[in-house]
Amino acid sequence: QVQLVESGGGLVQAGGSLRLSCTASGILFSMYVMAWYRQAPGKQRELVGVITNIGSTNYADSVKGRFTISRDNAKNTVYLQMSSLETADTAVYYCNTAYKGVRYWGQGTQVTVSS
Repeated sequence: QVQLVESGGGLVQAGGSLRLSCTASGILFSMYVMAWYRQAPGKQRELVGVITNIGSTNYADSVKGRFTISRDNAKNTVYLQMSSLETADTAVYYCNTAYKGVRYWGQGTQVTVSS
């Protein structure tokens, strides 16, 4: 059974930083692409960025230069380091992977950026 568990969300002031973590179980973590998504109130879920099994990354234009995705395969964990946070970054953040054709999501972690 694949499980993804996010942590690290919270309340932060604009301009601040936060690091989210997502720990996976039930898959051979090192083999899989991992992604971070977010969903703001009243908006559709959007892709924040992805990291491949070999560590290549790609980001949405809205977070390029501010967010960094990394992974620690020994800990089955993917990270989202967020810096220079803006109020527009307020959302529930989810990690995601696809395993045997099925997409899996974590429960999400709330990030609130205050002005």
